[in-house]
Amino acid sequence: MKDIIRDRLNKMEDLEQRRMLKDLMTGVFLNLVEYQETLNKQIEQRVFDEVVPLEERHDVYVTLCPREDLDPIHEFLYPILPEDAAPQTVYLSEASEALARKEEMNLFTFYMECGQQELQSLLKSNRTFRGEIVTSEGRHAITVRLKSSTAYISKIEELYRVFRKNSLPWKSINAPYVFKFVDCVLVGSDDGDAWDKQHVVKELSIHLEEFESYKRTNLIPLWNIQKLDMKTGGFPVPASDRINYEHVLPLRKTGTEHGYLVDGDESHIRYIKRSEEDITIVSPLEKSDSWTVLKIAGPVATRIGRMEFPLFSNNKREGFAGKYARQEGRSVRSKGEIARMIHAFQAAEGLELEEVQVVAPGPALGITYPLNGFVSDHVRVEADKHRMILRFSKHGIQPEQAIFLDDLLSFLVSEIQLAFPEYRCEGEWM
Repeated sequence: MKDIIRDRLNKMEDLEQRRMLKDLMTGVFLNLVEYQETLNKQIEQRVFDEVVPLEERHDVYVTLCPREDLDPIHEFLYPILPEDAAPQTVYLSEASEALARKEEMNLFTFYMECGQQELQSLLKSNRTFRGEIVTSEGRHAITVRLKSSTAYISKIEELYRVFRKNSLPWKSINAPYVFKFVDCVLVGSDDGDAWDKQHVVKELSIHLEEFESYKRTNLIPLWNIQKLDMKTGGFPVPASDRINYEHVLPLRKTGTEHGYLVDGDESHIRYIKRSEEDITIVSPLEKSDSWTVLKIAGPVATRIGRMEFPLFSNNKREGFAGKYARQEGRSVRSKGEIARMIHAFQAAEGLELEEVQVVAPGPALGITYPLNGFVSDHVRVEADKHRMILRFSKHGIQPEQAIFLDDLLSFLVSEIQLAFPEYRCEGEWM
């Protein structure tokens, strides 16, 4: 509107009339125009705000950190396993007893900094490696084998159960690190019978031969989830159904900008109501002191800290159209819709969906692995599912991301798998 007024004023030849009209416009009319523009922007923002889903507060961020650099007061990152904060300990008595029973024993867990295909090839080979245990009395040669660690994957499965309890939609966790941790399993020793169980293990080492350069010990995975015990803000009050009670957890102290999940016995949670200031748990419990809550902290830019490893997340960057389509639950009927779903994730940066092909049921040939293997489907038969093959190209990938490409592809394909349970989704590179 301002451009139109300016154009009309410039076309007036009579300067006196131009001055009078200019005074009139700037004195009254322009204020009305600016007021209307402000109102229009407020209406636009209200429309956008109505389709902002709560799931943005439940995005999970994951990275790695050397154990000695762990910050116990970090702004938003915490160890996935709290016990990781302490160094791993090996007890010679337990190892000796396991050998005597001819059982395998996990000595320690470490990270393998390599591509997923290379790692899986190593694990499937079932190779054994030589190592050494050093005690105060001497050195003992040992034989070890590597197997995929499930400790962190189990925590993701626990998180999925908590999302279910809270009736919140589940998004795959983009945590490529946790799939590269391996357990070092003791399978034999040259002199296990002679071990003195009273001795303390001072040092433990293994040599992975040509894979030795990938071995990274003393690293622990972090995520933005903190377990809290939160007390209710007052006495439980009867719910509207006059059967259950409402337990209100105020969020001001812990931060209203974060996401919160209530954990606990499923029989104690009927449903959960959320508002900006608090969480209301409707429960049959008449009395309660505190509730276990998972706080999903929003990311914060740290001013003095730095991350040695990339930060991955399942965060989306989709615009208004994508949020509206998801909120309305529109069916996906085109490749364009699938591409929109994939490229809504920040993790898809540098990747391009090139082709979608549906083929008859058969053995899986893709390079991706499922991230949500714990999501059960009791309706569909896995062997009868057609295969949906998603082919991607890559461009502009940073060198430090190269070993995570297969993992990022697995994350994106797993998200499509959640949307298409009637197919078995696989990912491939062009």
